[in-house]
Amino acid sequence: MKKGIVGKKIGMTQIFDDNGKVIPVTVVEAGPCVVVQKKTVENDGYSAVQLGFGEISVKNTNKPQKGHFAKADAAVKRTLNEFKFDDADAMNPGDIIKADTFEVGDIVDVCGTSKGKGFAGTIKRFNNRSLKATHGTGPVARHAGSMGAGSDPSRIMKGKKMPGHLGAETVTVQNLEVVKVDAENNLIALKGAIPGPKGGIVTIKSAVKKA
Repeated sequence: MKKGIVGKKIGMTQIFDDNGKVIPVTVVEAGPCVVVQKKTVENDGYSAVQLGFGEISVKNTNKPQKGHFAKADAAVKRTLNEFKFDDADAMNPGDIIKADTFEVGDIVDVCGTSKGKGFAGTIKRFNNRSLKATHGTGPVARHAGSMGAGSDPSRIMKGKKMPGHLGAETVTVQNLEVVKVDAENNLIALKGAIPGPKGGIVTIKSAVKKA
């Protein structure tokens, strides 16, 4: 069954299993999320629910947002995400989804925004090789190198790896295992690393490639 929740990345730590083996985990504050909108096949052409997560002051929301949350009789939320659940038809606006929707051993995909690195060269951005920095190479050890052929075609080909903005893009890490669920404190521990900085918003969904 498809499951999903919105959460906030707390940080990484490590826990020990029953055999004393160290497991590196990322702790996520998952939920509680409230169902803000229900989409149906009759009205929208597909079945899904919109979940709201995170507190925000009412004064920092505009009039359309206030009306959207008032329609669901829910408090205003900072983040909205849409999920296509198998049982979406059974859900209604105002329903609460908590961390215990997942169980230990579940395999999930985690989607978040990676850390922004600013403007980066090709060595950092694409893992290009640098030239030797001695023996007459000149001040070009970290340059991008050849831009392509000269007179023909007299242009840089599409797809050429060049310096530019690195990071701050949507990244999905697949097939992470749920190691621990703390329903009382709305915490989920996932094996391994997930995208984004501490405090970044992430979505946790049932794995696509491992049902």
